[in-house]
Formats: sequence, structure tokens, C-alpha cells
Amino acid sequence: MASAVRIGKRHIIASFHLQSPVLIALSTEEEMKVFVVFALLVAVALAIPQEGYNYPAPGGQGSQFPTGTGQAQYPSVPAQYAFQWDVNHQPSGNFYGHKEEREDANTQGSYYVQLPDGRRLLVEYYVDATGYHPTVTFEGEAQYPSGGNQGYGQSGQGGKQGSPSQLYGPPSK
Repeated sequence: MASAVRIGKRHIIASFHLQSPVLIALSTEEEMKVFVVFALLVAVALAIPQEGYNYPAPGGQGSQFPTGTGQAQYPSVPAQYAFQWDVNHQPSGNFYGHKEEREDANTQGSYYVQLPDGRRLLVEYYVDATGYHPTVTFEGEAQYPSGGNQGYGQSGQGGKQGSPSQLYGPPSK
């Protein structure tokens, strides 16, 4: 099968047989570019399998990804764990932590943080089928700085006019 493609005033004659080489007579760079694009399109079309992609579904015998049918690679066991961590860094004033325990569907725990006003925020919680149930409490009395610009977030520098105040004062009633 032979085909002629007209480009400008010249002709390209190519033979398209899958089992024999393609014979081409090209004389300009433009004709060569057209041929390369055409050849790439033919290569892509020939690369598509005629039967389609008939790969087996994952999870068959010997697969590293079980689908849940048959015996699973790891047996299901009830959740059971406990952890606790705390941070107490005196130079920065960071004092916080978290503790949690779980046995099957019963989860309970607490976390806390030292607030800038001296109080400790404590959240105790449990989790069940209906959701997360926290109880929030504060321990201690709030302590407010007296005099000067020594409030939370300040290191003794005076506030600049036009910037928000960084003083931490008692709440208004």
C-alpha cells in the first residue's frame, strides 16, 4: 500500500507495510518534522494492545495485596494500646502533655497545657460510638502581670504607637 502526502510544492511518498521497512524521500526540514510526528503517531497506535488491558484484579493467590476475601494476611485483633508523653521545658515555660488508653472500643485519656496566666487547662475525654466527649477544667488562679510592659509575648520592650497592645490584663466584667 502506497500513500502520497502533499506538503507545499513537494510530495512525500511512503510505503506503509507493517512487515517491511518504510521507504521515504524527504528533502526539507519541514517535511522531516511532519514525518517524525506522523511516525510517532503510528508507533503509539501500534503500541496499544489489540486485546485490551486484561490484567488480573489484585488480591489473587500469591498477591501481596489481599482483598479481604479468603484468609487475610494479618488477623483482625481488638485495638489495645496506652501512651503518655509530657514536655516540661523550664527556660521556655512550655509545660504540656497527653495520655491515652484504649481497650477495644473504649478509649479514654487527657491532655493539659500550662496557660500564660498561670492556670493549667486540663481536658479529660472518652470516646464511644456516639463520638468524642470532653470535660474541660482549669486548675489554679489566673495571675496577671503588674506594672510595665511585661505582659505575655513581651520581653520588656515598650509598645510602639499604632501597634496592638501585648499586655495581658484581667478580663472585663
